Amino acid sequence: MRMTDEKSGSATTPVVWRRLPAGVWAIGFVSMLMDVSSEMIHALLPIYLVVGLGTTALTVGIIEGIAEATAAITKVFSGALSDRIGRRKELAALGYGLAALTKPIFPLAPTVGWLVASRFVDRVGKGIRGAPRDALIADIAPPDLRGAAFGLRQSLDTVGAFIGPLLAIWLMWLFADDFASVFWVAVIPAFAALALILVVVKEPERPAGLRKVRNPLSRHELAGLGAIYWWVVAVAAVFTLARFSEAFLILRAESTGLTLMFVPLVLVVLNIAYALSAYPVGALSDGVNRIAILIAGLALLIAADLTLAFAPGLPGVLAGAVLWGLHMGFTQGILATLVADSAAPELRGTAFGMFNLVTGVALLAASIIAGGLWDAFGAETTFLAGALFACVTIAGLIPLHGRLAKGGKLAKNRPPPASPD
Repeated sequence: MRMTDEKSGSATTPVVWRRLPAGVWAIGFVSMLMDVSSEMIHALLPIYLVVGLGTTALTVGIIEGIAEATAAITKVFSGALSDRIGRRKELAALGYGLAALTKPIFPLAPTVGWLVASRFVDRVGKGIRGAPRDALIADIAPPDLRGAAFGLRQSLDTVGAFIGPLLAIWLMWLFADDFASVFWVAVIPAFAALALILVVVKEPERPAGLRKVRNPLSRHELAGLGAIYWWVVAVAAVFTLARFSEAFLILRAESTGLTLMFVPLVLVVLNIAYALSAYPVGALSDGVNRIAILIAGLALLIAADLTLAFAPGLPGVLAGAVLWGLHMGFTQGILATLVADSAAPELRGTAFGMFNLVTGVALLAASIIAGGLWDAFGAETTFLAGALFACVTIAGLIPLHGRLAKGGKLAKNRPPPASPD
């Protein structure tokens, strides 16, 4: 997809790339390197726990559930803290630092308890960095390039998400199934990510006259985020019910008779489609109505669900995975951009924290609903339910379609709320 040169009117994507601040690029590569490290470990960790340490599948599920819940809750407080202190980079770096420090524990851990503790701390780090990092991108990127900035970060992050598992597969072959050796290699990109954010990313000066926020999580401040912001959050929650865990794509692939060794390649296909689409779609959204692109993304999700429900065999699953990845490229960066557009600058950290908490809880509910439907009625019903939730989300977006420009101005021009007596 191509963008328009602001001087000549000619279509040139490189112009947008060059105009993106170096800090946005740096944050994108930080995300990519940390994802490479994390996915190298997470692609093997369930097998390592069960085969290497003799734990049960239930233990694996409990560990993952606690880890993700911890990350979702932590995001709220880290985002609010970044608004209170008026700084983002230090909190984001702290989150990446905690994640990097946990990586050597995986090859050294003598018991399951150590792995649980390191996984917990790793997710705390993810929770700490998430909202401040996204708010920092919104602070660094010019408003007319905000969609491109979030799209770039999503693309680079997703590149890490499919490079990591591929590296893990290759290194397991190279090291003759030695888990510890693979885990040690994963330490390298984690500390490279930490060094990059500490050295390269520079936080912009706080704008003169920007209101100081004493208690970002107070009822008064949360109400001050505005009706459009909360509408975006509500729509995103319903949307998340439609896009349950990608684990169900793995189950769908396995049901076609695909060899277990190659089942994870479905996620590689999905992430390639996601990575290739997120940046150009984000750049496109800076020149058109973002809600229209989001609706297009939901249409892609409906197509993915119908394909996964009815298309036969492995070709159907792969086609569904491509459509699923495209829908994520059309939606995830756009949702983050809408949060940045609709929230006041002094409350962006809190806005991203609350958004991540609500959608995190919705994702847990979505996966429970999908699992129950799968067990009771089969795969077709699960994917049809996802398509139905996507239709409901589109209905919720239609009232926002004509108000996006007004909503974007609201974030910049809304007068600061009066402090309660």
